[in-house]
Amino acid sequence: MEGVTRGKIPGAAAPILPSAGQPSTPQPSAPQPSKSKPSNGKPSNGKPSNGKPSDSRPGNSEHSPGQHSSGERTAGPGAAGRPRAGAPATPPALPSRAAPRAVPGVASLALHRLLREPLQAGRVIAVLPDVIYLDFGEYAGEPQVIALTAPGVICPPNAITLKLPGQDGPAPPAGAQEPARPAGREDRTAGREDGAWVGNGRVLACGMDVQVRRWWDPSPVVGPLSRGRLEHGVASLARVYSAAEYRPGLDGHDAPAALAARCAAGDLASAVEVAESLVGLGPGLTPSGDSMISGLLLALRLLGGATPGGTKAVWLADWLGAAVTCYAEQRTTALAATLLHCAARGQAAEEVSAVLRAFAGQKPVEPAARRLLTAGRATGAELTWGLIAGCAAALALSIS
Repeated sequence: MEGVTRGKIPGAAAPILPSAGQPSTPQPSAPQPSKSKPSNGKPSNGKPSNGKPSDSRPGNSEHSPGQHSSGERTAGPGAAGRPRAGAPATPPALPSRAAPRAVPGVASLALHRLLREPLQAGRVIAVLPDVIYLDFGEYAGEPQVIALTAPGVICPPNAITLKLPGQDGPAPPAGAQEPARPAGREDRTAGREDGAWVGNGRVLACGMDVQVRRWWDPSPVVGPLSRGRLEHGVASLARVYSAAEYRPGLDGHDAPAALAARCAAGDLASAVEVAESLVGLGPGLTPSGDSMISGLLLALRLLGGATPGGTKAVWLADWLGAAVTCYAEQRTTALAATLLHCAARGQAAEEVSAVLRAFAGQKPVEPAARRLLTAGRATGAELTWGLIAGCAAALALSIS
């Protein structure tokens, strides 16, 4: 992910797929000869030859609901697009002028099950210049949002990075301006009825047929990690964070500091209470409180588990993760709930994984930290805050 420009998805603001479950235009079948027989060689006018009125009750008319008097069969009401009971869902047919463009992608292993199953319907919840968010939670049984990301932006654990042509180049400048966060929970350029499909190794949405060619692992392997290396790593991360342009959305709020203190003290009950108050707190599709909790959970689980005596940090991550993911879809956005579930399982954004691997000595910490803050912007700052708080708690709990 390093060394590429912040890309944009061409045509992302104009989704053209039909809505999920919307039937395609019915096509009439070949004409069939009429079975009705006129009396005395004259066309039937609704009266039989004996002069009695015909029975017009349903089921007794001369023509079935899907048949005209001319003998042509047409699609009856609801005949098109209605799947048979128990039949797998299939995507609606697209007009030839709106054929989706094939785009290769690199998918997170967190999406492996969803992508390998048969095609299932979802919806588009946001279309931004460099990322598209698709929700398939109704089918998955838990919050499950897929992020289609352009090269150069932060790569969350639920991402498929699109390989778009002509978007390679130097990294964006550190002073690049961040667009304003969406004021609401969903971007208004994508309505709730915009359709998307996932399965069989592909994603259909917004005029694209994203075909997964490779996979990446969102669960970094860190450790064993000495206390001295962890202390050095968190000090380097804190220096970069303090000098960064972007700050968390809840900067100055009392709850994040209280959560960090309760975790460092090993006070589970109080930490759970404060963490639950942070779920869904803040503006945008990924509220600030959720991003800060995600960084904290990742540090406790991945770094605490790699540090000698870090079993208590992992125990704390288990309970905090269970608390913040319980009914998360009712307390925050679908995207934020998905990311909380990923963090509770130890699945991190690619930029966060790079920082954690740097803690283990696989690469310098400062460049990885700057990359996280530059690509993630405000969300990167919130994740960084959570990593620092989680590292401090893991160090405190390993000697308590």
